[in-house]
Amino acid sequence: MKLNKQNLIIYSLFVLIAISGIYYGQVIISKYNNLRIWQFENILMLLIGIPFLLLQNKAGIPNFVEDSIQNKKRYLQPLLIGALFGLFDIIVIKFIQHPEPFKELPPFLQPFPYSIFLYFSGAFEIEVFYRLIPMTTILLIGQWISKGKYFSYFLWAAILLTSIREPLEQMPSGDVWFIGYSLITGFLMNYLQAIYYKNAGFLATLNLRLGHYIFWHILLGVYVQYFEL
Repeated sequence: MKLNKQNLIIYSLFVLIAISGIYYGQVIISKYNNLRIWQFENILMLLIGIPFLLLQNKAGIPNFVEDSIQNKKRYLQPLLIGALFGLFDIIVIKFIQHPEPFKELPPFLQPFPYSIFLYFSGAFEIEVFYRLIPMTTILLIGQWISKGKYFSYFLWAAILLTSIREPLEQMPSGDVWFIGYSLITGFLMNYLQAIYYKNAGFLATLNLRLGHYIFWHILLGVYVQYFEL
């Protein structure tokens, strides 16, 4: 019960950050072109994840701040792994594919410090709908059918299905090598996130994505905004 309450408190804090980002964006929208601002419908969508916060242990997933999970597995390791993916994307997409300076912030970058709010909220939303809801549902079914006899099959189905979803949905156009790079790195990052989600909980998978976003979306955005424009 205590851990379920902690799940709800942390989740609510993340929702408040997303709401703050909406208000912040509305304040500064007149200063920037193409500013991306969440709608309050996005907040309502996040509420769908709340029942799943109470089912983590029943699905065989650690709660958000479960004592048995070391903080380095919950925070440090996934952040560093995500940062590596972000650095690879910067090298490949910015410095190899687009070495010339940008003339304006491209769609995947937003002005700093607003970018912190937007991309934290984006990472949170993705992990709710790519990990929290689908993996919890599949693993609960696996625990229920034949009293968990086939749980490992459901686990690997959940890992593989959630790993391939994002790279297929965001498959880019362009050279074959770049499409291959995007599919491989997208699958590998989501695969590692699914593993961390099962072994260390929701905060671990969120931190892995945040590590990627800090470099790819936020720090690259700072560089373009203050050094190229």
